[in-house]
Amino acid sequence: MTRDSSSTLPAPPALFDTAVVAGVGLIGGSVALGLRQRLLARRVIGLDASPEVLREALALGVVDEIQTAPGEWLRAADLVVLAAPMRALAPLARDLAPFLNPHALVTDVGSVKGGIAAEMERLGVRSFVAGHPMAGSERGGVTHARAALLENAVWVLTPTDHTPLTALSRARTLVEALGGAPVVMPPDAHDALVATISHLPYLASLAMTHMVARDERLSLLAAGGFRDLTRVASGDPRMSRDMVVENKGALREALARFRRQLERLEADLDEPDELLAAALEGKRTRDSLPIVKRSLLPQRHDLVVAVPDRPNQLGAVTQTLGAHGVNIKDIEVLAIREDGGAVRLGLESPEDVQRAAGILAAEGFEVRGRS
Repeated sequence: MTRDSSSTLPAPPALFDTAVVAGVGLIGGSVALGLRQRLLARRVIGLDASPEVLREALALGVVDEIQTAPGEWLRAADLVVLAAPMRALAPLARDLAPFLNPHALVTDVGSVKGGIAAEMERLGVRSFVAGHPMAGSERGGVTHARAALLENAVWVLTPTDHTPLTALSRARTLVEALGGAPVVMPPDAHDALVATISHLPYLASLAMTHMVARDERLSLLAAGGFRDLTRVASGDPRMSRDMVVENKGALREALARFRRQLERLEADLDEPDELLAAALEGKRTRDSLPIVKRSLLPQRHDLVVAVPDRPNQLGAVTQTLGAHGVNIKDIEVLAIREDGGAVRLGLESPEDVQRAAGILAAEGFEVRGRS
């Protein structure tokens, strides 16, 4: 007997039974669409303070159900995604925390990680994994949400020393299932990087546009190159303001480095050969930037560590190596079983791998290198 080719194959089991997206804007709506279109959740509930936004999300098929306020209904969710603007993220977390299922995976999509990671630890939400999909659009709102926005996007996950391995593993699985490319790093490392590549360019764009605004003759001459350099100034002013203020510590350090670079270039105006060398370095760097950002990640040297399924084991590994001055550049959960799991640590050099292996072996961890 042959199978009828017209029969419908059963859908694969969903990763989540009930997913809640709190904040149904561009990114939150895109996550919700990804969950629905890829059959990753049996039902997707949109939570937003705006009934108008929720009605639009429901009409567009972004979500299956809508809610305007947190409550006991949240206990049914096994995935909760916080997608509010930066200034509203911590208050939203405080509102949701009393109703969260302790076994639910909780994550967010904010562009600054240190504050929300600390707030979730303070609230006792153990299964939280802070995240930042490096995706967006100049057009905001749920109307412009699309699942494809997240495909092939670098999606940074920033666990702390107290993040359970199972939660980090589930977060990686979610990101990959949505089509993203997960990259793991500590919250402070993430915030320092985005201060340079995202928040600093925004302030630089503001400064340049303000110069044009104060001299109408400049606006007559501002052409394509100027518009390209200042594109990010067209983003939502309040959201952009909140983003940079939330990361002001790291941003001030980036601004200090930027000033030094400008001063060096100013000095090179009197040294044509030095200015040419700077220009050649700038061209090489700009021309080598790939479209797929994960190609920018430097080569890592791996150490695989077997980890018992007990609380704070990830913290024990990272704190032990940190105390000995070993810098972990990446963390990947390779497997989770009932009796424990394994994590891959990305280190800077073969010497760091050898040194870390000795340190962890002395603490009773099973380790092995991986090329």
